Amino acid sequence: MPKRCGFVALIGSPNAGKSTLLNRYVGSKISIVSQKVQTTRSKITGITIHNKTQLIFIDTPGIFAPKKRLDKAMVSAAWQGADNADCILFLVDASSGINDDVIAIVENLKKCDKQAILVLNKVDKIDPKILLGLAQNLSAYGVFSDVFMISAKTGSGTDDLLNLLAEKMPKGTWLYPDDHLSDMPLRFLTSEITREKILESVHDEIPYKLTVETEKWEEMKNGSVKIHQIIFVQTNSHKAILLGEGGKKIKHIGIKSRQDISNLISKDVHLKLFVKVRKKWQDNPERYRNLGLEFHS
Repeated sequence: MPKRCGFVALIGSPNAGKSTLLNRYVGSKISIVSQKVQTTRSKITGITIHNKTQLIFIDTPGIFAPKKRLDKAMVSAAWQGADNADCILFLVDASSGINDDVIAIVENLKKCDKQAILVLNKVDKIDPKILLGLAQNLSAYGVFSDVFMISAKTGSGTDDLLNLLAEKMPKGTWLYPDDHLSDMPLRFLTSEITREKILESVHDEIPYKLTVETEKWEEMKNGSVKIHQIIFVQTNSHKAILLGEGGKKIKHIGIKSRQDISNLISKDVHLKLFVKVRKKWQDNPERYRNLGLEFHS
């Protein structure tokens, strides 16, 4: 059997389950997952091998109607991921039905004359009769080559989808060694893990107004790793909330993050978190470059 290799873009509205599906296929937490919308900000690459095919998945930010500069940069990154892919998976949260964001994405696919695979996700949360109606309504647009009904969380239907993707990839040599799970720098992936723990611990608008950067990464002689990360927030009040009374909140976040980072890199980790106020970090081009986004989107 000849080798195959190709790119698969995961697109969809926020909270459709793209990151959950990517992590399932890769077998490791490459992209952070949260119940909050707009969790993924950058194009995250995850790599897996199936039936002598190397599949390079691109997890893109959720596509929605952007208003602010960061929103526009995220949506632009999502469509760029679709433009460069051999195959597009359009994930829809079936339990939420067809909303304005879903319709806008389908219409844009049609406008750009792009074919995609429709993936109705979270089918364990919806009546089968309603599910069939969703599939029929979306298929009527004429932009989907195939329709799959899955649960990225439980794994239902995901094997059949993976088999089809492997068959669709073009013949060619693999682009990465067979033990690679991602081409994203570890500094970035570990920063994202900390941001995930913040999303889990802090509510309201604060998680959307901060960013995390890994400032220091030092390999120790005993095999462990010392990591320093900076959490940039916009106001002193946000900093106080993130630190918590007596520093309890940030300590809790650090413990959770350290555990996941240690699992990711298979090493003991010494993690120190620092919170700094950068009032207009969302207007700083350097912050966008660190996120892999285009400032002038």
